[in-house]
Amino acid sequence: MKEASLLVLAVVLAACSPQATGSTRSSISTAPATATQAASSQPSITSTGCGSTAVLAGGIPQWLNDAGGHNNPLGVPYVIAQPPLAAGFLFGYPLHAGHPNNPSNKILWVVRTARNGPLTIDAHPLTATSPVVHQVFPDNAGPGEIYPSGVDVPTAGCWQLDLRWAGSHTEVELSYVSP
Repeated sequence: MKEASLLVLAVVLAACSPQATGSTRSSISTAPATATQAASSQPSITSTGCGSTAVLAGGIPQWLNDAGGHNNPLGVPYVIAQPPLAAGFLFGYPLHAGHPNNPSNKILWVVRTARNGPLTIDAHPLTATSPVVHQVFPDNAGPGEIYPSGVDVPTAGCWQLDLRWAGSHTEVELSYVSP
């Protein structure tokens, strides 16, 4: 009996949907988006970025939502590293070369595998092997598998960042503009 009631309810709800009634009116929610809602929508490309890394906005993959402890910042552009073991939320986008104060080059890294140690970032211009910027960030933030950071580079251009933590390795290419 319970299964039959659920089936009838599903049929009634489907019949009342805009698709079933031929309505083209859209439904707009005024409620703020949650991280779970953001995970269910498709991201859009904000910028082609540099190298092979696109800057994204909007929905995030479910793994990123889970790894970030369901507290990923909404409305902040982000990048996904390759292989997709980490993502970086880019506060103050676009990133600025030098050591900017406002906006700073804050990047919240969310990693797909357990942290179990510091995040090491080695960065170099995409077309060169030097200069190298070496930074280390502790695994003392939460919730989730996150590393807050500030990644500053000396000159504008496209930079490759190699990220390493607890036996995992991935890379991302980020564009930095002149101050």
